[in-house]
Amino acid sequence: MPTASGSPAVRVSEEVRAAVADGRPVLALESTILSHGLPSPRNLEVGLGSEREVRDLGVVPATIGVIGGEAVVGLSPAELEHLCTAIGVVKASVRDLPVARAKGLDAGTTVAATAWLAHRAGIRVMSTGGLGGVHRDAAQTFDESADLPVLAETPITLVSAGVKSILDIGATLERLETLNVPVVGYRTNRYPGFYVADSGFDLEYRVDSPAEAAALARARDEFGLTSAVLVANPVDPAHQLDPALHDRVLAEALVAADAAGITGHDTTPFLLDYFQRATEGASLAANLEVYRGNVALGAEIARALAG
Repeated sequence: MPTASGSPAVRVSEEVRAAVADGRPVLALESTILSHGLPSPRNLEVGLGSEREVRDLGVVPATIGVIGGEAVVGLSPAELEHLCTAIGVVKASVRDLPVARAKGLDAGTTVAATAWLAHRAGIRVMSTGGLGGVHRDAAQTFDESADLPVLAETPITLVSAGVKSILDIGATLERLETLNVPVVGYRTNRYPGFYVADSGFDLEYRVDSPAEAAALARARDEFGLTSAVLVANPVDPAHQLDPALHDRVLAEALVAADAAGITGHDTTPFLLDYFQRATEGASLAANLEVYRGNVALGAEIARALAG
């Protein structure tokens, strides 16, 4: 297993390092949901609360971020608080890590960067909210999240509630197929849509337990494949954003983004912020339910893999 322990640019906490060495379950958690996805002080509450929930399930949490240019696998509570409260924290995908290192920046790590760093530290499972994917105007802009190609070459099991519903979900699923990334529903054959439980797209395969998800990851490893396994875990329908409200606000948000000339990497934060304001916080509540569910399932899969 590749390891980050020998790199001067990456620090793996002693707790995480020992757990990986002992074969105990570890769950990687991304930090952009804290640094860029949630308002303060809710972000810190969610970050610390998620780690407590993971520990309560007998798993070591490893929240990943960049502090002063140093990538850290297993942030301390003080470092976690720093990313949640500091001014000027940037968002870092894999390509941004050298820049953050050279400039001594603080950064929340995206799904791509978190998965890349987690795998190199020997961590086998990660949880997030929603993936990045193909944007709706990608045929003209070629705008596609770096999450996809990184996941195509990073053998980790990733639990998410699908891709963010503001994206082109059908095109994203097509790209994942082309990139040979297995996608399975968790107790469903319908692909989830982040804020909503059902995006309207079918999935060919499903798993119905953490043990089945762990077996899929082991089978991937037996073939020597290098892609992630994506476990699509829908939000509880009781806590989803009302689908009719979701569709209406999404249409409005896309028009507003076009009118404001928002493009590229600014599109996703603009649309998510529009959702939060237009739904008077209902989208934020759904986002938190999504994340809690994925963290819990990720911890259970990590335990099954370690077992």
